[in-house]
Amino acid sequence: MLSSIPKECPAYLLEQARQLPRVTTVVINPVNAVSLSSARLARDQGLIEPILVGAIDKMRHEAELLGWDLEGVRLVDAADETQAAQLGVGLVTQGEAASIMKGHVHTDILLRAVLSRAAGLRTDSRLSHVFHMTIPGSDKALCITDAVINVQPTVIDKLHIARNAVRLAHALGNAQPKVAVLSGTEEVNKSMPSSVDAAELVKLAQMGTLPGAIVEGPLAFDNAVSTEAASIKGIKGQVPGQADILLVPNLESGNFLFKQMVYFMSATAAGLVLGARVPIILTSRADPPEARLASCALASLYSAYCARQESAVA
Repeated sequence: MLSSIPKECPAYLLEQARQLPRVTTVVINPVNAVSLSSARLARDQGLIEPILVGAIDKMRHEAELLGWDLEGVRLVDAADETQAAQLGVGLVTQGEAASIMKGHVHTDILLRAVLSRAAGLRTDSRLSHVFHMTIPGSDKALCITDAVINVQPTVIDKLHIARNAVRLAHALGNAQPKVAVLSGTEEVNKSMPSSVDAAELVKLAQMGTLPGAIVEGPLAFDNAVSTEAASIKGIKGQVPGQADILLVPNLESGNFLFKQMVYFMSATAAGLVLGARVPIILTSRADPPEARLASCALASLYSAYCARQESAVA
């Protein structure tokens, strides 16, 4: 049942990102082959200008094994992953970098450094993760959120999660993304808390808390993505069958969903943590090169959008 179709980095993401200046990106503790090769790949593709923060001897050793001489690459020495996270985040605070890439560091250590009040990277938004999913041969993207950070989000948490995903959609040129708030049913049922949450979130959106998006729910997965299924069941609206963003009830459901797409459909899962002042590229050891490259392209486009927004406000 596992798909053998080769994965692809979406060509349109790369093309758009390559038209932008390289994003200076701190790579936190890239002391193994996977994280160093990710940084090198994105640099070679013209997406990022990496600053490698970690034990310099280890980074040089691993880079030598990869055949990368690190000429022209800025290196910052750090004793361990905790110090690497603090120093790397500090470079962003000082305005020397515009995005962060996770290297060989525990996610909680990295996010703790990002959320430190001293770092100044917090915003009014809660941190959340968005997977930008594409399948080979198609330019259609489907965003899944949150499958990584928020385990059992409340309605207010989901409002923040939705806002972050909508902002990403805007950065990619979708001015009015369609958000499906998922549950196991289209009816509000008190025995299914996700359906109650969905209805509450839709009401909040109708009050203007989620501008620039069409938000509908509760919707079961099939009706969110299939026009035919929605039609057969008589489910009307602007989102059924046309969802751009799937807001999942909890981390487990999102985790199952994105991995099913990866392993059964050869989908490429480009992932970012949003809600801080800069995007965080959260790569995994299991991610193929295509997904890591797509994540960097996504961060490049999002960073450029944020810079335009800040300039417009100023």
